[in-house]
Amino acid sequence: MDIGTGAIGEVLSRADLLAAGMRPKHITRAVRGGGLLRLRRDRYMLVPHAGIDRAVRVGGRLACVSRLALLGVFVFDSRRLHVHLDRSMSRLRAPDDGRRALDVADRSETVLHWWPLCDDADSLGVVGVADALAQAVRCQDARSAVATVDSVLHLGILSWIEVRDVFAALPPRYATILRLVDPSAESGTETFMRLILRQLGLRYETQVEIPGVGRVDFLVEGWLIIECDSKAHHEGWDKQRRDRRRDLAAARLGLTTLRPLAEDLLYDRAPVSEAVRGLITARRRR
Repeated sequence: MDIGTGAIGEVLSRADLLAAGMRPKHITRAVRGGGLLRLRRDRYMLVPHAGIDRAVRVGGRLACVSRLALLGVFVFDSRRLHVHLDRSMSRLRAPDDGRRALDVADRSETVLHWWPLCDDADSLGVVGVADALAQAVRCQDARSAVATVDSVLHLGILSWIEVRDVFAALPPRYATILRLVDPSAESGTETFMRLILRQLGLRYETQVEIPGVGRVDFLVEGWLIIECDSKAHHEGWDKQRRDRRRDLAAARLGLTTLRPLAEDLLYDRAPVSEAVRGLITARRRR
């Protein structure tokens, strides 16, 4: 009898434990001894993991942006716990205390998803990726949804065919999001920058290799380089020095470089848009 080899984050039913060779008294002993975590009736885990335990304790499965964030997919905000529930589910419990009913305070930090799943995943702890993506498209604003779909495709988590199937099951009003998708985006900030450029009606290329400079995120109107830096990937003086030398190399070629901050692209895009518009306007007046 060994339940210690289960996958990290795996949720087990009582039947799974019995099939592994445990007897009821062994289950009780393991729970009391701390070797097995009882989340709610008929749901167990070896150890808490990445919010899955909290979602199951509520009465469902980890879903939507909470599920996608586990896979490294870009989501704008995963601070709240997203949980999918079967329509028949009752007796919802607090995510951190299975002895207490889900109350108003808990609901402010928890998003409940009730619509039926397209793919009834085998996992007791998480919804399938396709369903999580469908939920995330409906749950986020349009820009964030585009960035999430970009990320899913860029990471190869779903194929184009699978993503199209997801959108085929969604209401027609979401079709615009799919038309804006570009899996060449390597980060959510790149998606947000691309959407700004589209809104400004500018001609641009993504992931362009420039001799003597290297690969850049965007080349706009043939002369403006835009690099979507982020603190996670560009902190430290060595990286700053390398980037500044790249900018000097670009300037020698007559190219201008703009490096908007990730926080501005995510939370205050207007100044970025105005900066790009200002550069374009000044160039056209020459």
